[in-house]
Amino acid sequence: MAGLGLDGERRSGKEVRAENVTATTAIANIVKSSLGPVGLDKMLVDEVGDMTITNDGATILQRLEVEHPAAKVLVELAQLQDSEVGDGTTSVVLVAAELLKRGNELVKSGIHPTTIMSGFRLALKEAVKCVKSTLMVPTDELGDEAVANAAKTAMASKLLAPHDEFWSRLAVDAVRSVRTETADGKARYPVSAIHILKAHGKSSLESELVTNGFAINACRAAQGMPTVVKDAKIALLDFPLQRHKVSLGVSVEVEDVAEVEGIRQREMDITKERVEKILAAGANVVLTTKGIDDTCLKYFVEAGAIAARRVKKEDLNRLARATGGQVAVTLADTEGNETFDPACLGRAASVGEERVGDSEMIYIRGTANTKATTVVLRGANEFHLDEIDRSLHDVLMVVKRVLESAAVVAGGGAVEAALSIFLESFAHSLGTREQLAIAEFSEALLVVPRTLAVNAACDAIDLVAQLRAHHSAADPNLKFTGLDLTNGRTRDNLKAGVLEPAISKIKCLRFATEAAITILRIDDSIKLNPPPPQDPMRKRRHR
Repeated sequence: MAGLGLDGERRSGKEVRAENVTATTAIANIVKSSLGPVGLDKMLVDEVGDMTITNDGATILQRLEVEHPAAKVLVELAQLQDSEVGDGTTSVVLVAAELLKRGNELVKSGIHPTTIMSGFRLALKEAVKCVKSTLMVPTDELGDEAVANAAKTAMASKLLAPHDEFWSRLAVDAVRSVRTETADGKARYPVSAIHILKAHGKSSLESELVTNGFAINACRAAQGMPTVVKDAKIALLDFPLQRHKVSLGVSVEVEDVAEVEGIRQREMDITKERVEKILAAGANVVLTTKGIDDTCLKYFVEAGAIAARRVKKEDLNRLARATGGQVAVTLADTEGNETFDPACLGRAASVGEERVGDSEMIYIRGTANTKATTVVLRGANEFHLDEIDRSLHDVLMVVKRVLESAAVVAGGGAVEAALSIFLESFAHSLGTREQLAIAEFSEALLVVPRTLAVNAACDAIDLVAQLRAHHSAADPNLKFTGLDLTNGRTRDNLKAGVLEPAISKIKCLRFATEAAITILRIDDSIKLNPPPPQDPMRKRRHR
């Protein structure tokens, strides 16, 4: 690097590709054993001793402090799959790492990276076409059970699996309860409208779904306030309600001691006027992200209003969308006066405080604007509740994707095995060098059924061979054949109810291919050395 005048280290060609493959394979090996319904959990402990126990691929990779640039691509890939689909995060990492490894082997054989990338893109295009035309099944043909079965498949590897009937019903009801329609009449199911609260105590089976309502982890600020308010008008504030005080740095000189009492009284009056402006606008419920002092609480108690403090900002924003209100950040208007616009008030049928577990929560029911739903999770401890929360989020996302796309595919390695056979046949029909890349692409897809079988303590070679034989038979009745990992055999997973959103598989293929191509394009790595620390004595001498 001296010739370029740069202080750093340069690696190129085979060396940088081998390093990238090693890094991505290491990441894939970390999450590999967590794939499938019998996958194992990982325990992650951070620098301060906080522990996370999970088998969710995105969570595992997010908690890792990954430094290698190529490995970071896979971490971001898992997070993208998690945010887009909610499930398939481990699969997408495994497929991407396998594609990269096989692509690197082709480069070693003398195939140019551009040819490999072209072949991968062609294989992706044909694979997506095959999924949409042959392997995808509309949910209308399978009935309502298809949505519940997709939810059960998503939670098969989660903590929720032993009680999948209860959780699948809760997830489907929660997502359907927030259904909205776009301007062009398409149904949308915003998962952000489903609020998840965690409360210690009781069994996880005693978790409840609060439909057309909203719950926040807060309680009344004073015991003298009513426990329930009907026809609620809710003021959503992002500023404290405290006694007005003269600003810091402002000094007031008085000649008479009696005038000090007058200043104090005026401060009290200003505070009272602020509260009265909010109450005069019609508010009978006040929620703020900041504090409320005793002076203000007295006025709310006298008015018969409910006030709650220290409400989370994201809860307040979500509540504003649900009730049709607006979050007020100040009482000051454009003319410098203090006013509270009644249009900022949110509306709900009732607001009340209810006891859940060891604490109280405020429930807002019958929100005016959009439907809102809250799931109150119960569990033994924080680790248990956190894992239920992560698992339920994945299941909710899967249900949302199935309802919006109205199409599913068979799970248990059925899609990967079918695409492997299809792409292998397609590769043989080509007379160009891309044939080699497509053949490797088809082999790479088998990493999913192979890993599923290994994690289930089955004979992976035997099961994958059976799976390929069924899909090679060209029998339309066998195209949904996948793995039955409980009994260690193959079966028709469509009839068995092992279903996944079609969009999950399509996005998994696209994301994995693009990630592999992104890393495969790299043929040069330049790492600059950090600048040496300057001597402070030398700085002074220069001055």
